[in-house]
Amino acid sequence: MTQYETVPTDAGEARITWYPGTSPRTVLALGHGAGGGVEARDLQALAGALPAHGVTVALVEQPWRVAGKKVAPAPKTLDTGWRGLWPSLAKPGLPVVAGGRSAGARVACRTGRELGALAVLALSFPLHPPGRPERSRAEELLGTGLPTLVVQGGNDPFGRPEEYPEGPYALVEVPYGDHGFAIPRRAPLSQDEAMALLVDGVVEWISALR
Repeated sequence: MTQYETVPTDAGEARITWYPGTSPRTVLALGHGAGGGVEARDLQALAGALPAHGVTVALVEQPWRVAGKKVAPAPKTLDTGWRGLWPSLAKPGLPVVAGGRSAGARVACRTGRELGALAVLALSFPLHPPGRPERSRAEELLGTGLPTLVVQGGNDPFGRPEEYPEGPYALVEVPYGDHGFAIPRRAPLSQDEAMALLVDGVVEWISALR
């Protein structure tokens, strides 16, 4: 049964939507991006599928979203909100995988090790701004110091899989997917098949962490 929790942080009130796992062994905490909330298709797909695999999923809404603002604050403020949430995420007493999509993935990469995360899941990591490959954010990804999985759309303008540098992380490609993992109608892959690829990749990776 889905549960909701409001958590005060130094950046304002945040909200966690809990999807309890069946005989859970791990918590997967997922933050949203700068342009949307926890309704994103990849976050919803994971929240719907992973509890059956023994993973409790916690979808995290940053304080700026809870407050109804339309523009995300600076990365430092996002990190502050995430740090304030962490005790609630760790409360079940299970290992916590820090994750998120886009800006949320960057937060997880920057803070995972200091907070004691088991690993980092980066969905649609924004390797660079669209059309600006010289402004790489690769060091955030390469510097997690933890087991890290990137799940990236094959046509993501923020960084296609072939643009990624070699490093100590795993990468699952969702062919034809854009930054939101949307699949073009003419692609030989359906939207449901794309989400199944994403979910299967995450399940396999989390299972291997134990």
